[in-house]
Amino acid sequence: MPSLFDLAPAAPVVPVVVIEDAADAVPLARALVAGGLPAIEVTLRTPAALDAIRAVAAEVPEAVVGAGTVVSAAGVAQAVGAGARFLVSPGWTAGLLDAMEAAGVPFLPGVSTASEVVALLERGVSDMKFFPAEAAGGVPYLKSLAGPLPGARFCPTGGISAGSAPSYLALPNVACVGGTWMLPVDALAARDWGRVEELAREASGLAASGRPSSTAVWSARGR
Repeated sequence: MPSLFDLAPAAPVVPVVVIEDAADAVPLARALVAGGLPAIEVTLRTPAALDAIRAVAAEVPEAVVGAGTVVSAAGVAQAVGAGARFLVSPGWTAGLLDAMEAAGVPFLPGVSTASEVVALLERGVSDMKFFPAEAAGGVPYLKSLAGPLPGARFCPTGGISAGSAPSYLALPNVACVGGTWMLPVDALAARDWGRVEELAREASGLAASGRPSSTAVWSARGR
């Protein structure tokens, strides 16, 4: 199965989107794609989320739209049925992992401890979300995992900002970060898609100098 990072190569940031009105989904996705962030995680936290995924999948083909906050097998089925091309969970259980593996799309199960990472590696899963990144130890914690667990690669999410993102992206075991800073509440409320595009463009340029792109990192792993 391809990695999410094969589907949206070289994008250092995955916007984590909470959609309250499905009508906003398409212009928001277009702004993010125009700014260089094609992989878009729509969280299943609102009644509008599935309709938003469905609209982006149908009308913004250049976007790689996925579902976040996936916490049940039913949520997996609903998200994939709506057109989600990847799945992200804040944590995982054996049942949820089975459902995500059977869905046929890339997925990032959430971890925050070394034991969870080891358990996933035992299951043959090496693509993971590190959540909540800042609260769970941030850059120093992920750096400490790189030596004993080199097979794991992470998309840390949770409390990451434009200022802290480059420190995460400089780590050899981080392929991208997830964040919301390019989606300020006032811009979304005003439907200021131009500002979102501008912030997305800034975020898309955050890859640390001298660090391999996501494409190189993930292609080297043969995923």
